[in-house]
Amino acid sequence: MPERLSAREVLALVADADGFRELPAPARESRPDGPLRWQGYDASRARAAERTGEQESVVCGTALVEGTRAVLIAFEFGFLGGSLGERTGDRLEAAYGHAREHRLPLVSLIATGGSRMQEGMLALTQLQRVARQLALTREAGLPQIAVLRDPTTGGGWATLGAGADVVLALPGAQVGFAGSRVRPPGADPAAYTAESQTAAGSADAVVPARELKETLGRWLRLLAGPAGAIPGTGPMASTGLTRGTEPTPGTEPAAGTEPTPHTETAAGIEPAPVPFALGRAGLPGSGWEAVGRARASERPRARAYLDAYFGERVLLGGDRCGGTDPDGMLCGFGERDGRTVAYAAQTGTATRPAGYRTAARLIRLADRLGVPVLTLVDTPGAANDAEAERQGAGAAIAEVFGAVAAARVPVTTLVIGEGGSGGALALAAPGNTWATPDSYFSVIAPELAAAILKRPPEAVESTADQLRIRPQDLVELGVVRGVVGPADHPVPEPPDHRRT
Repeated sequence: MPERLSAREVLALVADADGFRELPAPARESRPDGPLRWQGYDASRARAAERTGEQESVVCGTALVEGTRAVLIAFEFGFLGGSLGERTGDRLEAAYGHAREHRLPLVSLIATGGSRMQEGMLALTQLQRVARQLALTREAGLPQIAVLRDPTTGGGWATLGAGADVVLALPGAQVGFAGSRVRPPGADPAAYTAESQTAAGSADAVVPARELKETLGRWLRLLAGPAGAIPGTGPMASTGLTRGTEPTPGTEPAAGTEPTPHTETAAGIEPAPVPFALGRAGLPGSGWEAVGRARASERPRARAYLDAYFGERVLLGGDRCGGTDPDGMLCGFGERDGRTVAYAAQTGTATRPAGYRTAARLIRLADRLGVPVLTLVDTPGAANDAEAERQGAGAAIAEVFGAVAAARVPVTTLVIGEGGSGGALALAAPGNTWATPDSYFSVIAPELAAAILKRPPEAVESTADQLRIRPQDLVELGVVRGVVGPADHPVPEPPDHRRT
């Protein structure tokens, strides 16, 4: 069994020195032995208070975590199993209200067995109060991070835990809706662990206790740090942000030329530096050459772009529907020149339904927080095997199309490799998509197009030319805004339109 820290111990673990300030507990008059007059309930609470030094199962306050101020909620499992009752609900509601009033992110350090039986249905209805607070805080555009301690079960997991924007977990923590005493006989205990929930996409990462403060600090800096809004701009502002070299169709840019990317600010369009160099110079001379370059093993992939572009980044690890696609889609938040940018990046493989759902989750979260989004397109297409269909491939792709279409923050797309049909287009920002010289975008792969048209194998190359899939063709067709190259591949700089 993992070590169970008390509420004060876990607060000391994550808060900066002498930084925690407890919020006053709301007053509540209650009848003897609680609302159900449960015999011995008052005595049980008194013993719990004497044993733990706490008056309820949660401790709420504010603190700096690696320099970022946040509201912290820490559960005390030693107080009646960290269970939720009416007074617990009062404290949670007050903490969320304080977060909204002062525009602070909220971190829940959870260790609970569920709702308090001695208060019956009134205890269970506290979950509705908590759900309302989560919803109001989401609407306010404030990030919510949950840390799953041992144990996190019942309604605490199904609201504060699973309902958070980012879910971290301590190693070995018991995590699941069903607690250990109410599971079906013979249930596999491994399914009720932090590691299992992370593998299933319900939590983003398992974080050792010694790394928790640093990890929380990084998330808080990226989601709620000082890289705030630009005055005079907002989420409905134009998504036009970059001006690149637009090659004459069929020609190559002059040797040594570079695009001059720009970022849109409240003061107008100002130059931005070229962030890094990747890939080859020159544009492909034929459609089939474009395909070959996009499929070349030595071509830079998503991780190379992300590593070069961001100073630091954190990863969202799942779709919250039971799946992950770590080999096909990388999603998270990164820091660029002191500001936060969200990213959803395909890795060059066929994207699984879980990858699309994770990308949709990322885009919706970034939109709520007012963070611009960068998408990197690189896939031969969506996975189309039988298992992908059983996992809802069509619905998952539709989620991404919908998330991009509904986004109020700027979404910028760079096609860095293969752009295979709708599985690639789902991530592409209409009117703000760019391409590298090592990429192509096509309604269908040339080989499949030739097969559908009943052409011989030797006609594949000419079919690729007919499809007009080269980067310069895409510029002429109006599908992409420009080719960012030739020798340098800067990611177009997203503007900072974070909401105030």
